[in-house]
Formats: sequence, C-alpha cells, structure tokens
Amino acid sequence: MTTTFTSYRQITADLTTSLKRVTEKPDVARETEYYLAHIGNVKSIEDFFADPRLYDYAMKAHGLEDMGYAKAFMRKVLTEGVASDDAFANKLSDSRYTDLVKSLNFAADGATATASDKARKGVTEKYARQTLEQDAGEDNAGVRLALYFERMAPGVTNAFGLLADEALAQVVRTIMQVPEAFAAADIDKQADAVSKAIDLKDLQDPQKMSKLMERFTALWELDHATSNYDPLALFGTQSGFGISSDLLLSINTLKLGGR
Repeated sequence: MTTTFTSYRQITADLTTSLKRVTEKPDVARETEYYLAHIGNVKSIEDFFADPRLYDYAMKAHGLEDMGYAKAFMRKVLTEGVASDDAFANKLSDSRYTDLVKSLNFAADGATATASDKARKGVTEKYARQTLEQDAGEDNAGVRLALYFERMAPGVTNAFGLLADEALAQVVRTIMQVPEAFAAADIDKQADAVSKAIDLKDLQDPQKMSKLMERFTALWELDHATSNYDPLALFGTQSGFGISSDLLLSINTLKLGGR
C-alpha cells in the first residue's frame, strides 16, 4: 500500500514532471488554452467578470473557487488593488486575495493588466499547481496538506500566520502531536507553543522543509490509518479552503451579484 509519505515523495521528487502531467490532462489543457487565447482581450474588471470561464480559471488558480459566487466581494478586491494599506485586499488576513490582485492588477495597470507575464504564465502555473494539489487530495488528504504547506508556509512570517490558516494549522498540530483541543486554546498560548516547536527559519530551507514534511506525512499516516477522515473538511468543497467567519461578515456588507 502506498503511504502518505511515499505518495508525497513521488510528486515532489520531480515536481516539474508532476506538473507537466497535470497540464497535459485534457480538461486542464483545454481550459488553459482558452484562458491564454482570451485573457488578452480583457481590458477592464468588467470584461473579466463578463467571461465566466476566464473568471473561474483565475479564481481556481488562486485557490478561490469557493468564493466564485461572491462577485461583488471580488469586484471590490480587484477595484481597490493593493497599493494602499487601506485597500480591501490588504485588510483581509488571507493572502490569496492580494495574490489575485498582483496577478491581475487592474487597479495599477488598467487596460494593460492582462498583458503581463504574471497575468498569463503566472496564472497558468498557479492553476496547474492548484490542480495537482486537488488531484492528490482525492486519494490522500495528507498529501494535499503537505503540498499546500510546502507551497504556502515559506511565506508566513510568524506563528499567528500558521494558525490563521486552518490547513497550515492542521499540519502544525500534527507535527506537534497535540490534541484537537489545542485549537481551542488561547491564541497567544498557541502561538507561543508553535514558536517553540517550529523554527520559522526552517520553512525557508528546502532541506529542512523536506524533513518536516517527512515527519508530518509519517505522523498523518499513523493518525488517519483507520479513520474515516473527510479529505475536504479543511479545504472546502474545491479550492483548498472553507470560508471564514470574517469573510462571511465582509460579504454580507456587500450586495452580492455582478456579471
């Protein structure tokens, strides 16, 4: 039987080849071809929302499929950009929104926003990586968590950043071997415990990250070998996340809709 660690290593040992296999899947190739053929025609935020296939592709590429319905929310994210500290995306704790703006920066670049390499190659590479992680999660949620942690954790600057993302926090709790009740403890105490258990500098070192993921996948295998663990519990239905309460509150202050 293929273990969580073995599956993870099979993917990451030659990540370029793993991603290439994903891009060659007929559905991925078809959607990517459409995106590249049409994104250059988009000159405004209105144009972007007017084409559901382009919109859905970009949302998935940034792990935001679960927020696809909230078009008024997403319109505000894109309209305000990221240049100002007061911009809507910068007020959200989730970096996926600022990443989307940086890929399709209509606020800063206007009609030329979709001509950049970030808007084209950058988005298609993100789409392939998201698909790779989702496909891995269909067989083993632990593999998806490891791939996600490997991609996202290096950008985290403090323990609170690890705890704010439930998927990252689940990896951390597994590595630390603490009970689920740990998640209900005072957040400052959680952060202090995480800081003592994990040196954030190690997340910047590929070799140390690999060792950390070896530990995680081995412990995940032990913890979930006979359980009926729901692989989508941490990741929402598709994209890799659920919708947090603070986002729901923000969404409720906006009129949902848009084209």
